[in-house]
Amino acid sequence: MELFKIRKDIPFMKHALVFNVVSFVTFALAVFFLVTRGLHLSVEFTGGTVMEVAYEQPADLEAVRKVVEGLGYADVPVQNFGTSRDVLMRLPAMQGQTSGQQSEAMLAALKAQNPAVQLRRTEFVGPQVGQELVEDGLKALGVVILGIMIYLAIRFEWKYAVSAIIANLHDVIIILGFFAFFQWEFSLAVLAAVLAVLGYSVNESVVIFDRIRESFRKYRKMDTVGVINHAITSTISRTIITHGSTQIMVLSMLLFGGPTLFYFALALTIGILFGIYSSVFVAAAIAMWLGIKREDLIKGGGGGSGKKEDPNDPNAGAVV
Repeated sequence: MELFKIRKDIPFMKHALVFNVVSFVTFALAVFFLVTRGLHLSVEFTGGTVMEVAYEQPADLEAVRKVVEGLGYADVPVQNFGTSRDVLMRLPAMQGQTSGQQSEAMLAALKAQNPAVQLRRTEFVGPQVGQELVEDGLKALGVVILGIMIYLAIRFEWKYAVSAIIANLHDVIIILGFFAFFQWEFSLAVLAAVLAVLGYSVNESVVIFDRIRESFRKYRKMDTVGVINHAITSTISRTIITHGSTQIMVLSMLLFGGPTLFYFALALTIGILFGIYSSVFVAAAIAMWLGIKREDLIKGGGGGSGKKEDPNDPNAGAVV
């Protein structure tokens, strides 16, 4: 399925150096903000109090958020839990207050707004649990990266594995850099989005690398730059369809999913956009600079398609 056909290959690699310089600067800034500002971790990581309250009628979440903010809590998740009458809040630990004092003060403020509110449960999430979540999250990220490297090294060749991992780390660090710079809350949902972006980004890289391998077999008179340009050009229609439909779904969560899904969808939005960019201008360009060639993928220099090609037409026989 193709939305349109491009008859002439687009010279993506002609601008690879410029785009990679931009990528390097963006990556360096992301690392700088991560080091200097750090992530604004949610209560799951830092520890705090989880409260669940119930109303007689569907809860007005905006009014509840105003009460929470009035007690000095900024960016606290307030969401429905189970039904529209049940509300769940995660309060970060405050210096000089115990978990019990926090929950009592919050319940008193909520009752002042609506006397019918009832406390269903309150739990304290200790910093030890938060530390375990941080460690488990980092382990999960490391396992995903290692698995991707092994997969690409087996399916293609080590040069492709290195270039794809650099591109994927580029996406992850930039997402984290955005969250560090704007001090958006980094929760378990955002961590899940980061892991999803890793898989999404590597899928795009695999599609392009697979087309590069196919083009090496089919167009023996093309040089490496021409093969890469043709491979990327021939996947543009597929990229627009798949990423466009995915982005529509993610944007719907971003715009209409409410505070619960906002940062999750925001991380996915940033990751998808940079994932497309990195697969084309980072992964493919690094693979080119590492010196990929036909012999890396095809024994004996490749078999070709069996068709005679015009030596003056590097795109002869191309199906875009």
